[in-house]
Amino acid sequence: MAVAEHKQTILVVDDDPEIVSAISKLLEMEGYSVLKAYDGLEALDLLSENDVHLILMDLMMPHMDGLSAVMRIRQTRNIPIIILSARTEDSDKILGLNVGADDYISKPYNPMELLARIGSQLRRYFKLGASADAESGDEITVGGLRMNLTSKEFYADERSVKLTATEWKIMELFMRSPGRVYSAEEIYTGVHNEEAHAVDNTVMVHIRRIREKIEINPKEPRYLKVVWGIGYKLEK
Repeated sequence: MAVAEHKQTILVVDDDPEIVSAISKLLEMEGYSVLKAYDGLEALDLLSENDVHLILMDLMMPHMDGLSAVMRIRQTRNIPIIILSARTEDSDKILGLNVGADDYISKPYNPMELLARIGSQLRRYFKLGASADAESGDEITVGGLRMNLTSKEFYADERSVKLTATEWKIMELFMRSPGRVYSAEEIYTGVHNEEAHAVDNTVMVHIRRIREKIEINPKEPRYLKVVWGIGYKLEK
């Protein structure tokens, strides 16, 4: 297996010690540093004391469940969060993405797929995060929306908005081509750089979350519009 280029730290959160151990060994073989937590409260404690670059989060745990932990983390942090859960219903996946997760993987998981998803999220995080190398002074402005590619700051009507790495990539895609209509598959492929299959619900959730952050009235959006039967566009 390839070794990770950087000693990036992944927080693995699951109440099953065997699952935590198995995932930890897999990640360590790839060169990652691993922190282990067995409930949401323990995860929050570790996150406050350590430099964490990605979180793998189970849903059903004692003391504090995964959804509650994700919501708490998203109040202050934009690091990638991947939910890894035995709950496979679409409603569970949509709820997980709605509260702030960047990806959702069902158990039992394929180890190679898990590593690929982790690598994809980390590449996006380091490219779009505050420590990323960016073109100096570059800004994109569309109407009342403004993104600074250097400072990684986003403004909607001069109001500072916190976007996750996935949300940033989606908005960058739209803002580089305002007025263009993107299908859900095109959005997913543009963000994840992988082939899209049945991704309508996943993209819809991300669009809804972005609207809640940038629109004055998300139910009557000024910026992100639906083009029925085709996809989405950013109004010029």
